[in-house]
Amino acid sequence: MKTVAVIGASNDRAKFGNQAVRAYQSRGFRVFPVHPKESTIEGLPVFPNIQSVPVRPERVSVYLQPAVLLALLPDIAARGCDELWLNPGSESDAVLSEAERLGLNVIQACSIAALG
Repeated sequence: MKTVAVIGASNDRAKFGNQAVRAYQSRGFRVFPVHPKESTIEGLPVFPNIQSVPVRPERVSVYLQPAVLLALLPDIAARGCDELWLNPGSESDAVLSEAERLGLNVIQACSIAALG
């Protein structure tokens, strides 16, 4: 079973961070929602940060503003992942530059659309 951490997951079903959790679940992924203040999202336990996710996720899908994400990139790199998906609105030149410097395999695309 593939694993994904959704950083910026949300309990608001209208937000992409929630839609991504549901889309990954429907495709058979083991989903780890990441949000600093929530306890459950779509019935799943939520982790306050990427370091607290109990496994190294194969994929990290991000739904955050670039300024917020930029501060989290070192933690994502330290945790490790095969793919870092930057969903529309999460990318910036500074984010891309830092992700490259940290050796992250960045994919700039909508992860929900990619799932089909």
